[in-house]
This record gives sequence, C-alpha cells and structure tokens, in this order.
Amino acid sequence: MSDKTILNPIPNQPHKVSTPAEAEASVQNAEAEIKRRMAAFTSGEVSPESFAEQHKSAIVEGNKKSSYPTMIVDLPSKGLLYAENNPLSVGTVEMKFMTAKEEDILTTESYIKKGVVLDKLFQSLIVSKINYDTMLIGDRDAVMISARIYGYGEIYESKITTPSGETQTVTIDLNDIPHKELDESIYSERDNKFQFTTSAGNKIEFKLLTNGDQKEIQNNLKKVKRGDSRDTQLTSRLFQMIQSIDGNDDPRFIKAFIENDFRAMDSRKFREYVNDIQPGIDMSIDVVDEGTGDSFRTNIAIGLDFFWTNI
Repeated sequence: MSDKTILNPIPNQPHKVSTPAEAEASVQNAEAEIKRRMAAFTSGEVSPESFAEQHKSAIVEGNKKSSYPTMIVDLPSKGLLYAENNPLSVGTVEMKFMTAKEEDILTTESYIKKGVVLDKLFQSLIVSKINYDTMLIGDRDAVMISARIYGYGEIYESKITTPSGETQTVTIDLNDIPHKELDESIYSERDNKFQFTTSAGNKIEFKLLTNGDQKEIQNNLKKVKRGDSRDTQLTSRLFQMIQSIDGNDDPRFIKAFIENDFRAMDSRKFREYVNDIQPGIDMSIDVVDEGTGDSFRTNIAIGLDFFWTNI
C-alpha cells in the first residue's frame, strides 16, 4: 500500500449496547471534552500537532464505547487552509461506516434530482462536529473515496480511453490513491487567499472553493434561463473564486472584468494554477495500452457505479 494512503482505519472494537440515558450522558461528556480541547487549542495552550494526536486518541477510546465503528480520514489540505477555530484545521475528520441508512440516501429520488445526494451522504457519514459548507472541495473528494472504500470496498473498475482510441477497463485499489503534493509554504497564513497575476499585470486575489461555494454556484446556475442561454458554469465559478482585481472587490467590477477583460489565455493559465495549488487527491494512474503495449498516464474516470454499484 502507498505511503500516502488516504485512510488510517481504526480497528473494530467490541461494542456494547447502551441504554438511552447512558447514550445521552456519553454524548454530553464527549461534547464537553471537545469544547475543552478546542478551547485549549484556540488559546495556544496546545499545538496543532498535539491537538490532532489527542483527537485521534480520543476517537480510538470513543470507538470502544460507541455503538458503531468509525475511522479517521486524513484531509489533503492537512487543515492548513482553515482558521484555527475551525475543527477542520486539525487536518482530519471522523467518519462512520456506511450502512443501510446511507443506501436509503443514495436512492432518494428528490436528492438525486436536486443534485445534493452525495452531499447528503457525506454529511450523514461525517461524525466530527464540523460546518460541512466550510470544507474545501479537495477535502470532500478524500471523504468521497473513504466513503466508497468503507461502503462497497476498495476495488473499483473504471473504463478509460487509450491513446490508440480503444476503450479499456482498469482495476484500481482505492487505498493506493495518494493525496496531491502540496507546497505548504503558500499556506503559512492559514488563510484561504491566493494571488495570481495576468499577462496584462492585473493582480487577482482569489480563494479555493468550498462545499458552500459549490452550492451557491449551483443555485445561481438554476436561476439562469435555459434554452438559448449560454452556459455560464465557467464564469460562475470564476466569479465565486475571485475576491478582488487590483484591490477592487466590487462584485460588479469583478463580473465585468471576467466577462470583458479576462483574456482566454489568462483564464486558462489561472485555472491551471488553481488546479496546481488546490489540495486534493491524485486521480492519475499509469496504464499499459493492451493494444500496443505502451505505457501512458491518464486520470481515473469516476462513474455512476462508484456508489450505485448495481448500475
């Protein structure tokens, strides 16, 4: 298994069934302990590394008393882009294993139609007390991989297109998918703000998208008229990311810049830069073309069967 394995699974522990009163008392004690440790962390009494280690140890102990097993999932961002008072700043989340309840979520037609089914699934699986909307998209991808592994197993078959134009099926062990390499020096301020300079010298300040940003983008796209209307997904994402242009943070100015002054070449370079610095999982793999015997690198395509395994 890769030394960059996404998950650090906690072994199953024997569980006992608690009475309602015992369960309520356990929850209250756990919440009090979380508040105590968060207060020590935010006040500077405990280092981020020590806090993270205490967090993991507490989960191991909690698993011994819990009615269901959980696991620790390492986030690609390592928590470096979250404020210190955000629980995600420890760089991990606790998740429970998928059950029949989560399968109900996956087959809920209203969630599927609204495009929120995966968010509902992940929110059901994440045990940590977090604000899901503040989680970076790249960190959510790690949650997705973990959910699949502990729901339907680590083996996934994906169809790819070879350089010779043929369709080929590859088998992937999801445990071996690594996190992207990060340049941690640009995350030193624990602030989700970055800079990009265009070929014309415009200085763009932007942020990396979160689950909440993605939700807002989707809501805005629904308001756009269909039919002959142009597809605004690209400009909508740019508008959500860009915080200011040359220090001007007026939304009307930013929108006008994106539509009238952001050259296609600069827009592409900007998106490439965002992709380079964005924490996430590395979905690229080396494959041998069965037709030619040549090796090539390609990205894993995630299909509907990633969770809907009967498709």
